[in-house]
Amino acid sequence: MVLRKYIRKVAALGMAAMLAVPPTAGLAMDPILPHSQVTEGMSGTAYTVIDSSGELRNFQVDIVGNMDNGKGSQPMIMAKASGPVIEQTGGILQGMSGSPVYVDGYLIGAVAAGIKDMTPYTFFITPIDEMLPLWSMPDKKNKTHISTINIKKAAETREKAEAEKKKKQEERAKSQDKKVYGDELLDRARAAVAADKEKSKEKQPASDAEKNADANAEPKDVMYFSGFNQAGLDFLKRQIDPQGSYKFLPMGAPSAADMNKTDYHATLEPGSAVGVAVTYGDFAVGATGTVTAVDGKRILAFGHPFLHRGNVNYFMTDATVVGTISGQSNGMKVANIGNIIGRISQDRATGIAGTLGQFPSVVPIKVNVKDNGLSRSENYGARIAYDEDFLPQLSGGIAYAALSKTSDNLSGSTAKVGFKIRTDAVKDGVVARDNMFYNTADVGQIAMAELMQAMSTICQNSDKESDIIDVQVDITVDGDRKTASLISAVPDKKKVKPGETVKFTTTIKPYRKAKETLIIPYTIPVAQPSGTLNLDIRGGGLVPVTTLMLLQQSGVDVVSEGDNKQTTEDKLKKLERAGKNNEIVIAPGQVQKPVSKGAMQEAQQAAMQQSKERVSNLDKLGKKPVTPGETKFATGYIIDNVIHASLTVER
Repeated sequence: MVLRKYIRKVAALGMAAMLAVPPTAGLAMDPILPHSQVTEGMSGTAYTVIDSSGELRNFQVDIVGNMDNGKGSQPMIMAKASGPVIEQTGGILQGMSGSPVYVDGYLIGAVAAGIKDMTPYTFFITPIDEMLPLWSMPDKKNKTHISTINIKKAAETREKAEAEKKKKQEERAKSQDKKVYGDELLDRARAAVAADKEKSKEKQPASDAEKNADANAEPKDVMYFSGFNQAGLDFLKRQIDPQGSYKFLPMGAPSAADMNKTDYHATLEPGSAVGVAVTYGDFAVGATGTVTAVDGKRILAFGHPFLHRGNVNYFMTDATVVGTISGQSNGMKVANIGNIIGRISQDRATGIAGTLGQFPSVVPIKVNVKDNGLSRSENYGARIAYDEDFLPQLSGGIAYAALSKTSDNLSGSTAKVGFKIRTDAVKDGVVARDNMFYNTADVGQIAMAELMQAMSTICQNSDKESDIIDVQVDITVDGDRKTASLISAVPDKKKVKPGETVKFTTTIKPYRKAKETLIIPYTIPVAQPSGTLNLDIRGGGLVPVTTLMLLQQSGVDVVSEGDNKQTTEDKLKKLERAGKNNEIVIAPGQVQKPVSKGAMQEAQQAAMQQSKERVSNLDKLGKKPVTPGETKFATGYIIDNVIHASLTVER
């Protein structure tokens, strides 16, 4: 930038200058120096913030050489840091990634990576010419039709924005050193832990340094979180990072009063603090880092990936530095995310890219938790950026964290979980489901499965990208065990006719309670042929085992023909109608006595005749159709076994 170069010249001459330049709508791109023109022996300056004052501090960068790892690989610039700031911090810290590096006024790249397990003074720079293509990458995300962020432009006047810009301009004019101008510089904790070998090895040619450092050059993969307790964090880590490739560190988030603010007039400059978040609110997951380059409303940052997921749809936020923690190869800068200011659209090997003033489609999630044992109720809310790769895991992780924080102990507990998802993936606009769960170790681990299954089904819609308006989760927890076993089921008659109703006197034995008796009506299927009808009386969560299921459980990837033909709506409706753990289900068993061909044809003809004579008033009223031959009876317990009964059907 011309302004920055001019101030450097004034400082070099020992002159003072006050520059008054009117605020502009956006900054122009700084002149760059491609990595092919960066050579060993060059010296430059990098800029960072190391404390809560927000003051930009600079340190010297000496170029060691270029690293080119072959065709298709990302080139890097090897450099060495020095100066008072580096001595104070103990080297390049996690959180300095993205810091812009200049040589003779030209931007050469961003602080990006260190050398694993070595002293933190030598580091790597991602060349700026490798980052610039991020702006031209395809952006197919954020195409849902529902915008859920309300941008209140009227809340901020143009005069206020101009006054803030003018104040920044005056502050810049007063700083006559070589600092990059911007807001508080903050870096997200991931990358640049650097290392130096003995002085004799430091003087080796760049080619030798390449060989020694190539395998060890790596950014620190760090994910920041807030709002999650340890149990909630452990659950989240299993969902979004099963390989254990990320380090999870605590992060500050906005207060409740500031949580819903969107800064429409936000501006960023190279060196400015910036945050990225995939969820925002009472539970936040993201990172903080530094802007490397700005062109109007477009920004480049980090110098390495956040989650390395290509075209993405994340929140862009402002951010503030809290302070630094020194440590041998693991020192870090602690920072907090702030208000939403834009959208991150690219998350690739050389960094992240986004746009100010554009905002991601979001999915609000509300979780209400009631713990009867503790007489405690809590409500939580968060917004998840609409990214189909993360929605199922994050929605389940947030619901689990809310449950864990409220109940404080989930072992040996019973939980009733209900959820409603408003979406255009189904014609009636709502996917609703409730169920009961019990687990001796951690009920939350299994209680979130159906919510995540529903969200995953919606996000994997093969026909279109579905809109999700919001998610509501209601959880009730009891500290005791609410399970029961079936003891007997006695029909009021043994000989029946198709279409006739039989009453089963069913006895259950709740855990450590007296037996209870239930009367459950069961209607004989109209198409049932004459002969013996074997019935299974079971808990709704106990599904009869089929040959296909046995193959799938043994590790064979088998998809039934019926599953292939099912639409997304069919799958969601199937989930809604599936048996619940607290239901007693009476249905024909998997094994029946063979019947004659004539008896089967007679039963089918009778069933067809009755269906023609009958008009289904229930379907006309919009009620869910009942599965023929199946009865479901809700109880206050999770039914944990199956028993059998038989009837004789006569025609």
